[in-house]
Amino acid sequence: MTTTATRPPVTTSATSRPGYGKRTEAPSGLGARGADARRATRRGWVTFSGAVRRRLSAVREWLRPLTEAFSGFGFAVLVTAVAAWVAGLMLSWVEVLIAAVLLTVTLIAASAFVLGKFRYTVVLDLAQRRVTVGDRAVGRLDVRNETRRPVLPSVMELPVGTGTAAFPVPRLRGGGAHEEIFTIPTRRRSVIVVGPVKSVRADPLGLLRREVTWTEPEELFVHPQVKNLMGSNTGFFKDLEGRVTQDISNSDVSFHALRDYVPGDDRRHIHWKTTARTGQLMVRQFEETRRSHLAVLLSTRAEDYASEEEFELAVSVCGSLGLQAIREDRGVTVMVNDAGNLRGDHRTRLLDDLSRIELTSTKTTLADLARIAGTTVNDASVMSFITGSLVTPTELRSASARLPVGVQVMAIQCVPGASLSRHAIAELGVLTLGKLGDLPLALRKMSEG
Repeated sequence: MTTTATRPPVTTSATSRPGYGKRTEAPSGLGARGADARRATRRGWVTFSGAVRRRLSAVREWLRPLTEAFSGFGFAVLVTAVAAWVAGLMLSWVEVLIAAVLLTVTLIAASAFVLGKFRYTVVLDLAQRRVTVGDRAVGRLDVRNETRRPVLPSVMELPVGTGTAAFPVPRLRGGGAHEEIFTIPTRRRSVIVVGPVKSVRADPLGLLRREVTWTEPEELFVHPQVKNLMGSNTGFFKDLEGRVTQDISNSDVSFHALRDYVPGDDRRHIHWKTTARTGQLMVRQFEETRRSHLAVLLSTRAEDYASEEEFELAVSVCGSLGLQAIREDRGVTVMVNDAGNLRGDHRTRLLDDLSRIELTSTKTTLADLARIAGTTVNDASVMSFITGSLVTPTELRSASARLPVGVQVMAIQCVPGASLSRHAIAELGVLTLGKLGDLPLALRKMSEG
């Protein structure tokens, strides 16, 4: 029997072959120096790029007054100059190069007018922020150079409403000052925005224009004219003591009757003498009283007025009635179309709000305004419509029908130049008013009717 020996397989590993699996290492210290060199290069580049960015930022900051000062005409001249340089150099066109030189010199000369820093301290002071139509509104503009160096001449522009006033400021030496006194026309009720004050430097050709804003805008309120009704017989609106209603209340000032106590009643209203006599808790019951409250419904719908003069008269009438109610410490609510309620808690706030309102084209009619007032002004004892001449009797009757029952209602139609008259539309008394001075007499006529 022959036995054959099995030879185990020979496994050759990669590590046993010459040159395989061996990591070639660099000489000691060479890799570390290379890494340090790369890091140093990166740090140097970062430092260099940061310095370049700072320099460019500084240059942009220095040139910002110039780059932001280009007008439309100046920008067109700049583009033309660049195109002339390119065309002249590429085509060797002498005439175009001469034009490019002239345009460049012009732009450089214009830049001298706008470069430099403004070192002003500017104060805008309005003597009064609230005036009445026709009164004189005066303001003061004070420009000071708080530095020790002189400041070049400039122009101060002051926007006033839709216009702009310009005040030349001369060259100011260190610590110098220049003052301008100005007046603002107040021919119409409005809110006039005054400011902001801007200093302007520009070249004579209008290529560059640099503006710096120095103050915040301020509002000048031009209040409507009003008629003082104090001491006159306001008649229709005399309702200071309140009016008793048939509504029963658990707490008011008018005692009505006694009733049995039920859980939840205020114990302060227990009538102890009757309780002691009857042996059963009894509480007081009251009648509600309604304090005098005036609601003025001023139409601001353009379709209700034949002219702006009618609307201005209507605003003056509204202000006169509202101020009278405020003086007598009565409640007043003033409502206008699409603008909600005006503030009737203070004289100044009411006049400020009246200064802002304007005629508008709106679908909200006088009847719609009356419907809103009937649902929101629940405590009104007197309501007054103030409208123009174009409101028809049908519209007035429709508006009156939408007001709560038991509220006294009147209407004042403002028609400048018309004679004072009074007529009735169903149960609604209507006054035709031609001038504000007739308002006290008109109210007396209404009370007599």
